[in-house]
Amino acid sequence: MPPAIKSALRFPPCRIPPVFLPFLYPQQRSASILSAISDNAGAYHKKIRRGRGPSSGKGKTSGRGHGGQKQHGKVPRDFTGGQTPDHIVHGIRGFNNVFSLEMRPLNLERVQSWVNQGRLNPARPITIRELAKSRCVSQVKDGVKLLAKGSETLTSPLHIVTSRASASAIAAVEAAGGSVTTRYYTSKSIWNIIRGKTDPIHSLQSQIVIPGQQQEGDKRKEYPFRLPDPASRKDIEYYRDPAHRGYLNYQLEEGQGPSLFFKTPGTGKFVAKAVKRKTASAVENRIW
Repeated sequence: MPPAIKSALRFPPCRIPPVFLPFLYPQQRSASILSAISDNAGAYHKKIRRGRGPSSGKGKTSGRGHGGQKQHGKVPRDFTGGQTPDHIVHGIRGFNNVFSLEMRPLNLERVQSWVNQGRLNPARPITIRELAKSRCVSQVKDGVKLLAKGSETLTSPLHIVTSRASASAIAAVEAAGGSVTTRYYTSKSIWNIIRGKTDPIHSLQSQIVIPGQQQEGDKRKEYPFRLPDPASRKDIEYYRDPAHRGYLNYQLEEGQGPSLFFKTPGTGKFVAKAVKRKTASAVENRIW
């Protein structure tokens, strides 16, 4: 047993610090105080030691059971004992959409953060090349889509050229005094843009005018590869739509829709064809 704490201390009782009062009454200290010290609940996880005897709960078979393939080695999750696999017997359900595009999302709060850090210049157009060089986006495959998360933090007037943009992101950028332009890219053209081999904005059909860029008639930098334009109907209709701020919306006439198949009501011309009715002649009406 530890020695008892005497009530007579070196200093008078009136000067006893309050921290010592719980140890004075009772004056006999228990030896189990130090052995009861432990960490907070859940702060320490003891490692499970397998094969260390039956009292551990993981002894003998170490939690693997008695015999069998699952005790001796690893088994694939779709292994059914060596017979014909289920994905061959029943087939694989679903399909891979070959027309789907893998767009890299880009939120406005991230763009504004890059501007505040000086990694993006708000006075120049922000294209895929600037975004990739500043590491604002990475591993761009089919394009970049601008999203409106953190739009309340946007304070700089930005001129952004991306593949796609949501309606709320377009409204937020334009409310801050900037502009959004969506244009067509391919995976190969994005590869060339990042390496400085293709113009990131202009192509043969584009008439994009952005503050801080050269005008249409001015001489631009020559690149070894040309930026492509859309050829499929789905892509053409998307970039002809003014709601998407597509760069081909100049091709639309007043009152015309972006669709290439459906005509806007009232724009088509209806020409009525004259129907000629055959009249039987007097010779053909003779009985004999």
